[in-house]
Amino acid sequence: MPPSNTVPNPDPPPAGRALTDHPGSWHEVLAVFLRLGLTSFGGPVAHLAYFREEFVARRRWLGEDAYAELVSLCQFLPGPASSQVGIGLGYLRAGLPGALMAWLGFTLPSAVMMTAFALGLLESGAVDAGWIAGLKVFAVAIVAHAVWGMARTLCPDSARRAIAIMVAGALLIVPWPQAQLAAMVLAGLVGWLVVRSGTTGGHAALQVRVPRALATAALAAFALLLIGLPLLARAVPFDVVELFSVFYGAGALVFGGGHVVLPLLQAQVVPPGWIGNEAFLAGYAAAQVVPGPLFTFAAFLGAAIPLPGGVTGAAVAVLGIFLPAFLLVLGALPLWQGVLQRPALRSAVAGVNAGVVGVLLAALITPVATTALTSAPDGVLALAVLGALLSGRVPVWILAAACAAAGALLH
Repeated sequence: MPPSNTVPNPDPPPAGRALTDHPGSWHEVLAVFLRLGLTSFGGPVAHLAYFREEFVARRRWLGEDAYAELVSLCQFLPGPASSQVGIGLGYLRAGLPGALMAWLGFTLPSAVMMTAFALGLLESGAVDAGWIAGLKVFAVAIVAHAVWGMARTLCPDSARRAIAIMVAGALLIVPWPQAQLAAMVLAGLVGWLVVRSGTTGGHAALQVRVPRALATAALAAFALLLIGLPLLARAVPFDVVELFSVFYGAGALVFGGGHVVLPLLQAQVVPPGWIGNEAFLAGYAAAQVVPGPLFTFAAFLGAAIPLPGGVTGAAVAVLGIFLPAFLLVLGALPLWQGVLQRPALRSAVAGVNAGVVGVLLAALITPVATTALTSAPDGVLALAVLGALLSGRVPVWILAAACAAAGALLH
C-alpha cells in the first residue's frame, strides 16, 4: 500500500460527497498519478485500493460513498475499470485537463515498459526461448486466478453462474469475435429477466457537474468512432487506421477489465497473422508484472505488429484502446443518478458481468491453456503458481521470475 505519512488536506469534503468545483490543478494530478503509475503493482483490484488510500484516506479529494459510486459506475462501463476511475478522479480534481493528466500519468510508465519489452523480444528473436514458455505458463495461472476471483464476485448466485457457463460453452463452440458480442447482449437480456440486483433507487453521493455539451459530444464521438472506424479502415489503405480501429473496438466492447481483453485481442491479431500466439502470450504475461493498467498490453502488441510497428504502432494501439474509456467516463458521469434509480438496468449489467466470467473461462481453456501447457510439468507449474496467487503471500513479480526460470529448465 502507498505510504500514509502525508498530511491530509485540512478541508476534506463533506462525508460521502465528491468535490465538484475542480479545486486542484492539472500538474498536481499528473504528479500524483505518475507516481501511482510507477508503483501500482497487482492489477485492477489492487489499483482501486491504491486509489482509495491516496485520494480518500490521505488527500480527501472525495468521500467514501462518492468513491464507491465512482467505482461502481466504472464497473458498469466497458473498458479498463481502474483507468476509468482514475480519469474520473482527475476530472473531479481539475476538470478535463485533470482527466487527461490522470490517464497519462497512470498509463505512460507501463506503456513505455511494454513497448521496450516488445522491441527487445523481437530484436533478440527470443519468442521460442524456454523462459518465454515459462511466462506463458504464468499467464495460465494469472487467467485462472482472474476467473476464480471474478466468479466469486460477479456470480454469487445460481442464475449468474448459469449465465457464465452458458457463455463459456457457446464461445468454445463458436469462437468468433462476433459471437462474443452476441453472447454479451444475450447475457444482459437474461440478467434483465432473471437476476435480482437487490438495489433500490436513492440519492447519489457522486455529484459531478459535467457540461451537457461535453457529455453529449463524448457519447456521440464514442458511437461515431465505433461505427465509422471499421468502415474507414476498409475504405483507406493505411495500416495505422486499421490498427487504431481494431484497438478502439477492443476498448469499446470489453466488459470486465484487463483480463477480458485477452480473447478479443487474440481473435483480432493472431488469426490474421499479425503476431504469433507465443509472442502474444509472452506479452500478456509481461503485462502482469509491470505497474499500471493491464490495457497497456496494447503497447506490446502495437510495437510487435509489423505494420506500422515500433513506437508508432505502440502509440496508436494505446490511444485506440483507451480512448473509449475516456469518452465513456465523460459521457456517463452525469447519468449516474438515473442509473441508481433503475434496478432493471442494474440487473442487465449484472447479467453482462456474469457473461464476462464466461468469456474469460473460455479464453482460459483456449487459447491460453491449450497453447501454454505442452507437458505435464507445465501443468504442475501452473497449478503451483495458481496456489501461490490464491494464498496472496508471494509477490506477482517473484512468481513471474520463478516461472521464467522454470521454463528455461523445462524447455
